[in-house]
Amino acid sequence: MSSASDPAGPDLPATASGDAALAAADVRAAATRGLNLPQLPGLPVPDDTANLRQGPDLNPALLSLLPLVGVWRGEGEASYPTIATHRFGQQVVVAHDGRGFLTWESRSWILGPDGEYVRPAARESGFWRVNVREDGDDTLELLLTHNTGIVELYYGAPISQSAWELATDVVIRTETAKEVTAATRLYGIVEDGDLAWVEERAMVGQPLQPHLSAKLTRHVG
Repeated sequence: MSSASDPAGPDLPATASGDAALAAADVRAAATRGLNLPQLPGLPVPDDTANLRQGPDLNPALLSLLPLVGVWRGEGEASYPTIATHRFGQQVVVAHDGRGFLTWESRSWILGPDGEYVRPAARESGFWRVNVREDGDDTLELLLTHNTGIVELYYGAPISQSAWELATDVVIRTETAKEVTAATRLYGIVEDGDLAWVEERAMVGQPLQPHLSAKLTRHVG
């Protein structure tokens, strides 16, 4: 997997610590702490929440993923030998209902040269789970389903309190999907509180190499 300083993706520096970091986070949350997912009445089950201040408590098994919970929006870049390099917009919704998993939903869209919306792009949905071990060496599980006909199972681990690294163990594709054989992802909360991530991917006969990177700002939570 690429290092955090790989020029193909955003830097993922160590998160600031101490009173200054807490104060900065409180300022950033001024516009987001009161927002949550739209609620649709009528279901007998609890609503999902993307705001840790609202709804059920986060399941203790998920504490290593706590900083991910929220709604994130921003922009990124896609590049690969088989495509034209381009910018994209993205929204990621990470929510929970009090049980031992996070829901994950990502929508993206192609941006033009001036940052204008062009057309819809990739969508994916899935679940984050944590295999909590007695020795504290927790294993992350990420199951993703893509609109392109691909299903991926990632395993990984926290590499700090605010960064997570994963790689595919299994990739399944439909007959109409393009060839994908492996992928890695690195997520991290950077010093300004944004969520930055980079992806490497092996597909259509190409070896594993940088493909996507983005930096997203918290919109909810």
